[in-house]
Amino acid sequence: MNVIRFSDLCASGKVRDQRVFIRADLNVPQDDAGNITEDTRIRASVPCIQMALDAGAAVMVTSHLGRPTEGEFKPEDSLAPVAKRLAELLGRDVPLVSNWVDGVTVAPGQVVLLENCRLNVGEKKNKPELAHKLAALCDIFVNDAFGTAHRAEGTTYGIAQFAPVACAGPLLAAEIDAITKALAHPQRPLVAIVAGSKVSTKLTILKSLADKVDQLIVGGGIANTFMLAAGLKIGKSLAEPDLLDQAKAVIEAMKARGAEVPIPTDVVVAKTFSADAVATVKQASDVADDDLILDIGPDTAARLATQLKAAGTIVWNGPVGVFEFAAFENGTKAIAQAIADSSAFSIAGGGDTLAAIAKYGIEKQVGYISTGGGAFLEVLEGKTLPAFDILSQRAAG
Repeated sequence: MNVIRFSDLCASGKVRDQRVFIRADLNVPQDDAGNITEDTRIRASVPCIQMALDAGAAVMVTSHLGRPTEGEFKPEDSLAPVAKRLAELLGRDVPLVSNWVDGVTVAPGQVVLLENCRLNVGEKKNKPELAHKLAALCDIFVNDAFGTAHRAEGTTYGIAQFAPVACAGPLLAAEIDAITKALAHPQRPLVAIVAGSKVSTKLTILKSLADKVDQLIVGGGIANTFMLAAGLKIGKSLAEPDLLDQAKAVIEAMKARGAEVPIPTDVVVAKTFSADAVATVKQASDVADDDLILDIGPDTAARLATQLKAAGTIVWNGPVGVFEFAAFENGTKAIAQAIADSSAFSIAGGGDTLAAIAKYGIEKQVGYISTGGGAFLEVLEGKTLPAFDILSQRAAG
C-alpha cells in the first residue's frame, strides 16, 4: 500500500514552519475520579509528536475520548488528564485548547492538544463543512491513530480529503507494514489463530482467512462449534449450533485447498465456570453431557505448538481457553510460548490477546502487536480501512 509517510517528509525538511495536525489515539481508560489507569496509547503517540517538534513544525494534536454527545461538553469528556500526562512524557507544557474548529494559535516548536474531537458537531458522520474547516487549520495532516482507522470520521477521513498534504504517522505506517507483511506477502506456512466466545462475531474473519491461510486454529467457544461440526459432543459448553453449516463450510473450504482447521483431540473440562472448578483432561470423544470445555488439552496444545514453531507467518487473535483461570490457562500459555519460540513473523491484536501477551511476558518475541481492536478485526475480515484508503488515494495524487 502506497502512502506518504510523515517520517519521509520530516527527513526531507518539508515540515519546518508548517502547521501539522496529528490525529492520535489517546482514548485511554480512566477511573471514576478521572485518573488515567493505563497510558499505553499516550506513550505510543509520543514519537510522532516529537518527530514533528524536532522537524520545526507548529503541532496540533487531537483525539476522541469516550463517547461524548456532539456539541455537549461534559467535564468527564475532557482531554485535560491526557494533556497533563502528555506534558510529563514530552517534558514540556501542552496547553489544552477548546472550541478550536475555527482557528488555532500555535507557533513552530510548540504543541497544543485540541479538546476531544468527538465534541465537534459533524465529526462522527464526517460532515463536509466540518472536514473543510479542519483541513484549513493545517498544512500537513498526519493520521497516527490505527485504532480509529476503520471509521470514516471528520478527523480520520474528511480532513485527509482536503488538507494540502495527508500522510501516515509512524504508528499507522508500522501497522500498514505489519499487516502487509502478514497478509499480503506472507512467508508460508501462514497460520492464523482465531479464538473467542462466538463464531457469529468472527464468521466473516474465518471465511476470509479460509481463502488465505495454511492452518486456521480456532479456540474458545468458536472451537466448540467446530467440534460439534466435526461430530464431537461438547456437553454444556458454549457453542452456536445454528452455525454448524457455516463451520462445516470453512472446514471444507480449507480442505479443498489442502489446508486444515485442526480440531482438538483432547480438552480440559469442568462442571462449573469458576476459578476454583476442578479441571479434568479428557479425550475430545469422551466429553460428558454435564461438562464445560474451558481449554484445549495438553496433546492438542503440543500439536499446535509444533505447527506454530514451523510457521512462516502467524496471525493471532484471541486466547484458546479461559486463561484468566489458572487451571484453564495452559493451552493459551503453550500457544503464547510457541509463538515466542517460533522464527515466524507474528502479528497479534485484540484486547484479550494483548492481555495474554502481557501475562506471559512475550511482548519482545511477538513481531508486531497491533494497537487497534476493531480495526485489526476488519483487516482480518479482508476489508479496506477508510483511513488507509484515503491516504493511498492522496499519495496517488
